[in-house]
Amino acid sequence: MSARNRILRRRWNIARPVEPTSPARERAILVGVDWKTPGDSPDGAWPVEASLEELAQLARTAGLEVVGQVTQRLERPNPATFIGPGKVEELVERVAETAANVVIFDDELSPRHQRELEKALGDGVKVLDRTALILDIFAQHAQTREGALQVELAQYEYRLPRLTRAWTHLARQVGGRAGGATGGVGVRGPGETQLETDRRVIRRRIAHLKAELEEVRAHRSRYRARRRREGIPVVSIVGYTNAGKSTLLNALSDAGVLVEDKLFATLDPTTRRVRLPGGRTVLFTDTVGFIQKLPTHLVAAFRATLEEVAESDLLLHVLDATHPQARRQAEAVLETLEAIGAAGKPMVTALNKVDRLADPEEALALASELPNPVLISALRGDGLPDLLEKVESILKKDLVPVDVVLPFDRGDLLQLIREQGVVESQNPTARGLRVVAMVPPRLAGLLGAGES
Repeated sequence: MSARNRILRRRWNIARPVEPTSPARERAILVGVDWKTPGDSPDGAWPVEASLEELAQLARTAGLEVVGQVTQRLERPNPATFIGPGKVEELVERVAETAANVVIFDDELSPRHQRELEKALGDGVKVLDRTALILDIFAQHAQTREGALQVELAQYEYRLPRLTRAWTHLARQVGGRAGGATGGVGVRGPGETQLETDRRVIRRRIAHLKAELEEVRAHRSRYRARRRREGIPVVSIVGYTNAGKSTLLNALSDAGVLVEDKLFATLDPTTRRVRLPGGRTVLFTDTVGFIQKLPTHLVAAFRATLEEVAESDLLLHVLDATHPQARRQAEAVLETLEAIGAAGKPMVTALNKVDRLADPEEALALASELPNPVLISALRGDGLPDLLEKVESILKKDLVPVDVVLPFDRGDLLQLIREQGVVESQNPTARGLRVVAMVPPRLAGLLGAGES
């Protein structure tokens, strides 16, 4: 990486933990909007209180101390400051009262909103939105090269249109006129020149990152093709962040995946082999959790990882049955699956944490419109045999029957049948071992299906 790129990454906090992880915890005020027309608003049907509660959990995950919140009921965002002028004055007062130095909005702010709000709040107060906060958390939790590339790409694409604010501020400091940077007409100043230089460098870096991620996608595509040839089905564990996906993968496979009571505690995908009750081996993959208001460009940046979900044979949707917004969380997951081209795939719904409910059967009402519900507790292991049987029964629909006689010295073929399919019976004959089983079509052709 060039010196210029390293400077830009430091300046814009690209793909590394930013200030909220410093020893002195920053103090944050949260701002949410209660939209008068929920169907037309970015907040959808989520109550503002519930959405702000989730935002507070995101802030704590990033290392911030939440010291207050401000809400306003609006029909549409204010063009200049997102919230109204009177509410901005109230926010300024709350910042002074609580000694807060970070203000986080629950919706994505435009560059103009961010610029005007920082001007109103004064020096020393940072204005972030939900997207910037999620990106910071992703940067903290990306452990693999692939994860770091995807986070860096998302950060650059998010921050590129926001360069104007920073360089306008720099131009004022050095006494130049940044007319071009602010959209006006005038003499080109040093701030504008630097801004355009950095924009070109960032665009080149974005192009480079996309090229690297295309290589990752190509590698994953070759890996998936090899898996298909081997006949090993893939089950993608999906769900709202913090629903218990990593806990479930650990319970099924002893995967040793990090489990924390934080949003996006794990970011990079983890794949483990799991043996189903009938003996068939499948791959379970745990991917990044979903969340409401997940930005489109962030989903696009993680396309290399999320394609694993779109290409899988079965989706295992883990839902926190104890969460008061469980139904809305499920809707957010289904919307994201549609956005990545995974809608319509076979799905099993794991209603998790039912051990915390007074009457676990009530959780079934939650899943009345969700496919193949199973009550489980990933932490205690309750319901996991039923879950694996449900997964096996759905995957079995893709298998075809075979009735073959294997030579007694071909134990390798019998092992292959056990790994890729389900043995229904096996009996020795004079010619060899007669095996009746359900196997993938490719293996059936290899075995000479129908011969007995």
